[in-house]
Amino acid sequence: MILVDNALKKRQQAGQPIRVGMVGAGFMGRGVALQICRYVPGMELVAIANRTIGQARRAYHEAGELGTAEVSSVHALEACIARGERAITDDALLLSRAEGIDAIIEVTGAVEHGAQVVMEAIRHGKHVVLLNAELDGTAGAILKVYADRAGVVYTVSDGDQPGVTLNLARFVLGLGVKPVLCGNIKGLHDPYRNPTTQEGFAKQWGQNPSMVTSFADGSKISFEQAVIANALGMEVAQRGMYGPTVAPGTPISKAAEWYPQERLLDGGPGIVDYVVGAEPGPGVFILGTHDDPIQQHYLKLYKLGPGPLYCFYTPYHLCHFETPNSVARAVLFGDACLAPAGAPKVEVITAAKIDLRAGDTLDGIGHYMTYGLAENYAVARTENLLPIGVAEGCRLLRDIPKDQVLTYDDVALPPGRLIDQLRHEQELYFNLPVPAASAAPLVPAGFALANL
Repeated sequence: MILVDNALKKRQQAGQPIRVGMVGAGFMGRGVALQICRYVPGMELVAIANRTIGQARRAYHEAGELGTAEVSSVHALEACIARGERAITDDALLLSRAEGIDAIIEVTGAVEHGAQVVMEAIRHGKHVVLLNAELDGTAGAILKVYADRAGVVYTVSDGDQPGVTLNLARFVLGLGVKPVLCGNIKGLHDPYRNPTTQEGFAKQWGQNPSMVTSFADGSKISFEQAVIANALGMEVAQRGMYGPTVAPGTPISKAAEWYPQERLLDGGPGIVDYVVGAEPGPGVFILGTHDDPIQQHYLKLYKLGPGPLYCFYTPYHLCHFETPNSVARAVLFGDACLAPAGAPKVEVITAAKIDLRAGDTLDGIGHYMTYGLAENYAVARTENLLPIGVAEGCRLLRDIPKDQVLTYDDVALPPGRLIDQLRHEQELYFNLPVPAASAAPLVPAGFALANL
């Protein structure tokens, strides 16, 4: 049911637009800026933060907003907002702290920095919309706890594949159909891709090579399916998911043939997975069941087949085009597109993309050294596996052969990171196994854990 368009028009007519601050002005951030500034009545992008401030200015200029003011304090930012002037800054936390901003869109894909921005926004009573599955897949469960306690909405964005999947899942559940598999359609999967191999494709589309690499090497799909699992209480059927490859152009309506039916019909938690090569791509799909024989008859009449598995799909995901919908849902209706439903169910763990050597410092997601694999959270914690969301910056304590998964015992964590503290809180809050004592970060006295 579409409600946000008319609700936004009313805000526009009343002269009370939703005021948005955005953190990140890369390829996707610039798209979000363009969409809000040119095509969304009842919403204003009042400030953009980016570590390279010229990129923030570029995002506004490409959106047709030519007058911007650089700010370096909360007071200066608030004054800009009051004057109706667009503000840019290299200090993202200013947006989280300033009055006059209703919601923060976090679109960097950075885990540690994103965690700082989100926590500060929640502390200051702002709704949070993420185009950052990496952060949600690493510490989303505890961030949702903080947001709930603060009375604000924490959500992953509409338009990106997880958000599209959750919208489809809500539709399917509304029909009385039980989702048993939530899937993602991919065109390529090669865990050994790196920014050098993906440089040409990234340049063609004006994207960041490491972000493009995370799509190709499976890290991104792992995060996307993990956040879906954590929102719906699902699992993975095996480490890394099944991920079947089918002949190019094979219709997604045949998806029930690609996964073990006994696993999908056993009455247990549903699973998340993906397929390579199917059409329409890049879209999302859901396999569901219905217990009512009369409704099964109707579903067959409506061309969904004889069952017992029925395939529903959305043939596209439009990312930044739909992000403003998430802002409106949060601010106007208190509704999240996608958020963890409680304790995490699926984790994204770290595997070696190449032979790694003791003393090396691990690079980031979508780079040269590691790739991500989806694993059930209970398994990951029992085996002390290292989440890829915390792997960047860790120093290796021993050699790791290619394709071996890493554990907390294999690395030394950088000191003082918020993401490690949030992970520790998450495990304590949900009564989950805590990593080995040698690796578990100490929560400083007075840190937010005491407030939970």
